[in-house]
Amino acid sequence: MDLKQIKTLLEDTFNKELTDGKKRHIVFWYDDEGEFKEDIDELNLENAKILKLTPNNYFFIKYQLEKADTESNYLVYAPFAKPGPRENYLLDILKYSIEFSTDKATVIMRDLNISDDSLKSTFRKYIKFFNNKDRYRTFKEYEIDRYTEETVDVAVLSALCRLPYPDFDEVLRVLLMEEDLESSKYLEAIEKFGRLDVLWKLADKYYGYSDKEPNLEKLAIFMLVTNVAYYLGGELPDTWRKYVSSRKADCVVFLSNFMNHSLYFAAYDRLANSVEGKLKVHEYIDKWEIDDYINCDIFKAFDEEIIKKLKEQLLSDIGEFERYRDIVQARRTKHWYNFFKSEYECIYRAIELFDCWKDASQSIRQYTPLEFAERYADKYYKLDTAYRKFYISFDRLQNKELLMELRDKVENVYVNGYLNTLSIKWSDSLETLNGNWIISGMVMQKDFYNTYIKPFKNRKERVFVIISDALRYEVAREFCDMLNKERKGSTEIFYMQGCIPSGTRLGMASLLPHKSIQIDEDYKVYVDGMSSEGTDNRNKILYNYSQESIAVQFNDVIDMKRDDMRKTFGGKELIYIYHNTIDARGDNSKTEREVFDAVEEAFKELMLLINNLVNNVTATNIIITSDHGFIYKRGNLTESDKISKASVEDAYENRRFVLSTKTLALDGTLTFDMGYLLGQDTDLKCVFPRGVNRFKVQGAGANYVHGGTSLQEILIPVIKFKNDRSKDGKNEVTKVDVKLTSITRKITNTISYLEFFQTEKIEDKRVPLRLKVYFADEDGNRISNENIIIADSRSETYEDRSFREKFVLKNRKYDKTKKYYLIMEDEEETVEKIYEKMPFIIDIAISDDFGF
Repeated sequence: MDLKQIKTLLEDTFNKELTDGKKRHIVFWYDDEGEFKEDIDELNLENAKILKLTPNNYFFIKYQLEKADTESNYLVYAPFAKPGPRENYLLDILKYSIEFSTDKATVIMRDLNISDDSLKSTFRKYIKFFNNKDRYRTFKEYEIDRYTEETVDVAVLSALCRLPYPDFDEVLRVLLMEEDLESSKYLEAIEKFGRLDVLWKLADKYYGYSDKEPNLEKLAIFMLVTNVAYYLGGELPDTWRKYVSSRKADCVVFLSNFMNHSLYFAAYDRLANSVEGKLKVHEYIDKWEIDDYINCDIFKAFDEEIIKKLKEQLLSDIGEFERYRDIVQARRTKHWYNFFKSEYECIYRAIELFDCWKDASQSIRQYTPLEFAERYADKYYKLDTAYRKFYISFDRLQNKELLMELRDKVENVYVNGYLNTLSIKWSDSLETLNGNWIISGMVMQKDFYNTYIKPFKNRKERVFVIISDALRYEVAREFCDMLNKERKGSTEIFYMQGCIPSGTRLGMASLLPHKSIQIDEDYKVYVDGMSSEGTDNRNKILYNYSQESIAVQFNDVIDMKRDDMRKTFGGKELIYIYHNTIDARGDNSKTEREVFDAVEEAFKELMLLINNLVNNVTATNIIITSDHGFIYKRGNLTESDKISKASVEDAYENRRFVLSTKTLALDGTLTFDMGYLLGQDTDLKCVFPRGVNRFKVQGAGANYVHGGTSLQEILIPVIKFKNDRSKDGKNEVTKVDVKLTSITRKITNTISYLEFFQTEKIEDKRVPLRLKVYFADEDGNRISNENIIIADSRSETYEDRSFREKFVLKNRKYDKTKKYYLIMEDEEETVEKIYEKMPFIIDIAISDDFGF
């Protein structure tokens, strides 16, 4: 306790002018509650001595004052109430002395500049609280503008909960965040130094929580059940009804700000999981339909049930794919979505795969090879992407058993439905080529340099060529979209007819400038008579066509500093950069299972490379292509997937092809002449299993293959990226805009709906926007729940790009003369988060919970 003010008051008293012939001042201080008996020795008065009166030393005090020392000023301190006249043995001295009367409550109020005496009883109730210097200092640092009984109560509770500012919502949050609600250290502090009755009184006032035997566990159940009651479309269990608040709005806002806060959501999850178990939520969910709880995100049990039911619907072939998408889309803005992100991604990718196959299975007919290539590049590739994305998420599941049946169906639809059907029809169309590997109307991979690179050389423009091993077409489509959204510039994707066999040796060779390509008996490939194996040999080949050229490996470039990169590429007009992440993982039997993860890594590496080229050496023209594609299926291969053959003498054999000069008559195969690449003088032929089958070959690793003629293997992507350094913003990547379309800027009810609109669809350089939307007062305090808007629609339709959000305001008095704000925050921004801040008037005539 700070005694400075008391000391000042006493010394002012002793320094007063003596009147009525007095020679000194004697001051009696009766401390009724003995509040200052521990502090009295610390006074150290400059112009007075201190005598401490006890029930047994009256005569000593009388002797000291009237006989021993009649000159000095004295403070007589009594740690008890003033006795009645008959019991007061110092009454005669008291009559010509001064009586000093105060208590700690008065001192505290004076120290805080509080003049309202009606608050004295409030402060007296917290004397134990103020007896601690640290607690007193915390309370004082709150710098409360206007003291009332409630502001004092809230400040004391806040200080005991160690909050940086007084706020009852934060007091409740801190209490509910504790791991053990039954032995809460903060609740113990309130009970010891504050007032538990005040805590529960305020909980009743602001949240409607009233209980004869209140505790934190019941408060938590009360809050969470009230939120479920607000969002649930079905009937609430009878046993839950007593936990529903009459002040639903305030409970909804409180939990919204608790569960969605970046610092507190983990504590909320722990609390929700505990309450979920006590309420046995799973036992009641089966009684409701998904539509009843589609907006409930209080417990993770709701998401678990949604995932389970979506899985069952997909397994049952009901086929309401658009409805399933809508459900997953709706859950994206909910609290538990990130916890179940992999499960939802699996569901979503399965939906995409089944829906695409439903469409494709009805349209796959006997097309020409060129028509098949066009259709694959337009829509069939999406099934390969969905399958790949499904397994990326499936492999991240903590509990794979939950979606194992769905995985089996995905495998069946992809392999036995899509892959086999498409590959058989495609093989049938290839037979119309009569053994000649030339599809009229398609650019061939062997013509890559002349078609895509030579025009830059003719214009004397520098060009970077990135060749990513096994970057198949569907993977390149995704990367093209990523590149288009992340970098300013123009991005286009094309495709070529790949070489056969679709492998690294021929693929890499055909991408180099060349006059001729040869293959020896050991399947070694030569370009213009020089080996095309390795970076050094490729450098020599490039040099024959451009003396300002260089071939380098990705691993040698990616760690270069800017100066080193400039020295390496300085003066070079033709740069080939070789990247190998996908094939390196897939072509190894020990890691082929990780090939889809390798695709994700390849995206990051290629983006980093392109960023470095643009930023460090001002690269403008960048071409990304591949040597070959691949087929990968996760399930175990069966005998029907393999074709038996005897070993062929003087032939090069692979799981997907056999190169030989002999004519091989094998059932279930296709044969093509290699003259398309090696010239008409060659008698070399290549034999392939029809469809996606493999030849029986010794050794592990057959799920990931290439070398064959499937569309996934031979449709080679070419991405053309041209960096844009202009300032006109033409090729600038920007997020779509979201506007509030509701005309009114006045809220007249605690429940309000507002309309928002995504002004343009997602395309080219327009990328998604994720907003957090809520209401706040002039001081920035949130007064509503929080809504998430994910503006990522690609639809042309107005309705598909509209959002109708429900806002619940705290149930309190609002001043219609003050401004309140609708805050729209861009969640992806780290500094300038405020996307838009719009002033609103709140004029609610009667604040209640009608309508809940």
